[in-house]
Amino acid sequence: MLRLRLQRRGKKNYATYRVVVADQRAPVKGKFVADVGFYNPHNDEFKVSADDVKEWIGKGVKPTPTVHNLLIDNKVITGDKATSWRPKVKKSEESAEKEE
Repeated sequence: MLRLRLQRRGKKNYATYRVVVADQRAPVKGKFVADVGFYNPHNDEFKVSADDVKEWIGKGVKPTPTVHNLLIDNKVITGDKATSWRPKVKKSEESAEKEE
């Protein structure tokens, strides 16, 4: 299945990302089908081809949660944000919750 995801680029300690359409099992720095934009987290610059993104989503490509949230923030698509990560629960807190 194809995914709309980030591909890390840039120098050491200064990551930038391409927004690409790639097979979900392909390596992060591996081959991709299409390059639709880029994201620079250091200055929050996010540019994608909105037409290409909508075309790929129309074909059934699902964005990763991070890309989904970036697309919503930049008004390329509409909808609710997805949970992209959760803080880890420490074992002591986890066992206290089970006892209650």
